[in-house]
Amino acid sequence: MFCDCQHTTKNYEPIWRPDDGSKPIPSRPDNAPNIYRPDILQNIEETLRDLDGELRELSLDVHAHPEIAYEERYTHDVLTKFMEKHGFEVTNHYHLETAWRATFTNREGGRTIGVNSEMDALPGVGHACGHNLIAISGVGVSIAIKKALEKFNLPGTVELLGTPGKDYCSSFRPVYEILHSIAEEVGNGKVVLLDKGAYQNMDACLMSVYPFLAVLLLIWKPKVSSCPWTGRILIPDYSKMNYYVRAPTRSEVKATMKRVIPCFEAAALATGCKVKVTTSPGPLDLRQNSVEKSRISLRQDMETLTMNGALRMLPLIFYCKGDVCYALPSLHPGFAIPTIENGGNHTSGFKTSAASLEAHYACLDVTKALAATGIRVLIDDVFFSEVKKAYDNDAEIQDFFAGK
Repeated sequence: MFCDCQHTTKNYEPIWRPDDGSKPIPSRPDNAPNIYRPDILQNIEETLRDLDGELRELSLDVHAHPEIAYEERYTHDVLTKFMEKHGFEVTNHYHLETAWRATFTNREGGRTIGVNSEMDALPGVGHACGHNLIAISGVGVSIAIKKALEKFNLPGTVELLGTPGKDYCSSFRPVYEILHSIAEEVGNGKVVLLDKGAYQNMDACLMSVYPFLAVLLLIWKPKVSSCPWTGRILIPDYSKMNYYVRAPTRSEVKATMKRVIPCFEAAALATGCKVKVTTSPGPLDLRQNSVEKSRISLRQDMETLTMNGALRMLPLIFYCKGDVCYALPSLHPGFAIPTIENGGNHTSGFKTSAASLEAHYACLDVTKALAATGIRVLIDDVFFSEVKKAYDNDAEIQDFFAGK
């Protein structure tokens, strides 16, 4: 399940409705090679089957206690207690008040796979972006990896981050409170954690957007209206507007900004105003690791989960996980849940769908795939070298670090 469908332009059909007679059935592509370590995959499936009831209860608990960005105190406590119960070493209030970390290591010298669990809800709507599902997916992935490491005595560390404020920025709280339908998208919780070093020990990161922000200030002298009978007596002498400039990739945003800013300047010149444009960097676009992206379809006989099977890769959208993708190899697939007509992301209909049993099992399907992918990152040296090479060869990432 994904939180950023409002940024996409492609129509994905068919749409899954709650009253559909047939349910999506995950399928494996005909040309898929043999599954890597089917014994580990079987263990992951058994673990998640055993966790099914607990994860369902946890999801509904989070869903019933929605908390907006950076105020996820109840959710913080519920999730950390759950991870402690399942044998993880938990760090509460990790870098941020409502962030947390849960880690497990088996043997020494192995790699570290990172996982994310989002937690925040939308003001006035609740969990209309399904973070209750994303939260339990991260939990399920991490526990399944832990169990596999233990059973097969494999070296490795799994590190789960509870990430608050998916996209909330305190300086925009008025916008956040008024425009709740997009508020969850201005938080950058992962960016804050990334800057504070929360991802520095990870070799790769998994998880089941905004470009540069231009703030436009228009300043001019008060003028008496030529139509006082309309009630518009004075034109204000100061106006401030926030604009988001979007494009598929970071480099395209930079190119678009060069065209957008002159439009503001031309408008000011044409109306006799003064303009000051202030820009600040926003979250980067998602850079799906090409090797991880292709291999997730090999996770089990149920994969690839296309729209018929409820999984697809997110497009190149701007989102705080995008910054993590630039910092280390990452994978962030999305999955579908059944929704009513006009019940897309950030609506009350979607909130209802996020608590449905069908959504729960769609979530568990993608959780299995991510857990198996994470295990392979930890123990398959050839696979990990391909993952790292794909990251190193991503031209957009390299241009970013080169300052282009």
